[in-house]
Amino acid sequence: MIFISNTIILNDNEVEISAIRAQGAGGQNVNKVSSAIHLRFDIHASSLSDVIKQRLLDSKDNRITKEGVLIIKAQQFRTQERNRIDALERLQSFIIKSTHVNKTRKATKPSRNAKRKRVDAKTQRGKTKALRGKVDF
Repeated sequence: MIFISNTIILNDNEVEISAIRAQGAGGQNVNKVSSAIHLRFDIHASSLSDVIKQRLLDSKDNRITKEGVLIIKAQQFRTQERNRIDALERLQSFIIKSTHVNKTRKATKPSRNAKRKRVDAKTQRGKTKALRGKVDF
């Protein structure tokens, strides 16, 4: 069981984890050890609610394929187990972000006092600049 939040729990069979060889520097060891993790999460086949699935699919994330599969590649750490934990944490944060609903913005107007203060500041600034002119004797 993968715990995303108090209300969202995924089964282990919904997430496909495979070990692959990491890219980048690492000497001879990088060619022998599969320490990177390739996590695949099929959004359509998951047990998430339809609302969360739709939010995940609507997100403009380039890790989601056209088929609706989220692919996370974790290769930041040297050990396979730590990369596996990192990939699951990234999956968890991605799903939690999709459950968060932003507040709708309410259009507001500046108060009468705020408008008056702004105009007074502008006129004061204009008076200060007017005093910078040439002086006639």
